[in-house]
Amino acid sequence: MSEPEFEITKSATFDAAHFLPAGPEDSLYRRMHGHSFKVEATVRGHAQEPVGWVADLAGLDTALRGVASELDHSTLNDKAGLESPTLERLCLYFVARLKPSYPGLCQVIVSRPTIGESCALKV
Repeated sequence: MSEPEFEITKSATFDAAHFLPAGPEDSLYRRMHGHSFKVEATVRGHAQEPVGWVADLAGLDTALRGVASELDHSTLNDKAGLESPTLERLCLYFVARLKPSYPGLCQVIVSRPTIGESCALKV
């Protein structure tokens, strides 16, 4: 029997404003507006001894909340890489910051729960 592989997930929230600089001139997306966001990060791997876990969930929580706090109550367009802050680019932003510490990172989901929108990036 092969060694079981697990996935662990933590989530965090942040609130931020943004606008999309491209698109039709009359698009509502071109106007500054804000959202409440939720981000989930999933790490895949084998249970590591001596504790028997994939990764420390508290450590993942701290890292994820740290990245979310970089964006909280900000204008996303002001962040490098988020000049056009789509959900897709937000996923890439979180992956770039989490992957070095969590090489087993396998998925990031960024959503706007109040309007039922989400984007998942498989890493």
